[in-house]
Amino acid sequence: MNDSFGTIYLVPTPIGNMSDLSQRIIDTLSSVDIVACEDTRHSGSLLKKLDIKKRLVSYHEFNESERAAQLIEAVKNGQSVAVITDGGSPGISDPAYRIVKIAIENNLTIIPLPGPTAFVPALTASGLPTDRFLFEGFLSNKSAARKKRLTQLLDFPHTIILYESPHRIEKTVADIFEVMGDRQIAIAREISKKFEQFIRGSVSEVQEILTQKKLKGEIVIVLEGNRSKK
Repeated sequence: MNDSFGTIYLVPTPIGNMSDLSQRIIDTLSSVDIVACEDTRHSGSLLKKLDIKKRLVSYHEFNESERAAQLIEAVKNGQSVAVITDGGSPGISDPAYRIVKIAIENNLTIIPLPGPTAFVPALTASGLPTDRFLFEGFLSNKSAARKKRLTQLLDFPHTIILYESPHRIEKTVADIFEVMGDRQIAIAREISKKFEQFIRGSVSEVQEILTQKKLKGEIVIVLEGNRSKK
């Protein structure tokens, strides 16, 4: 590593509760030269609450390629960069992979910080096995592609974790029931926020609940694996 180069920090941010911020995260955000974020307004508000003033640079899925190259150059020129998202850990269903890959190719230092992420607490409180699991992230927003992927996962023997939006949750659970049958499922909503909620039961039981109440906010689906394959 070149001592004159800066460092890239992957910095998790709160998914709901500001108290989830560690002192190390705060210290890192205070020390870097640039904060690369999905939404400069959202992240600007976070830094204002922390009384931290930094140069903010937008870094999201639509400008990731171009911006990653620019940030790498800044690091080569001795500046340190914190990559953050609107909530959670960079690289988990959010941009970060590209800049990490290029940084490795350029022999730059990358320091990932532990911190808030939605799927781990959703898994540990789901009541489903936690020893082995697959984090699948978001399925397609198209039913045919969603069902195709669920079919590919039909025989997977371990717990499956999905992210989903509130306006698609009913359709996704219906597709799970159609493709995978009436296995156990947990829906975790608004992890770490005021209205955090878990809905647990069989897929058909959860389907019934979803027809009676529209869910809002960020949603994690934790799904039982195919027990017959264990």
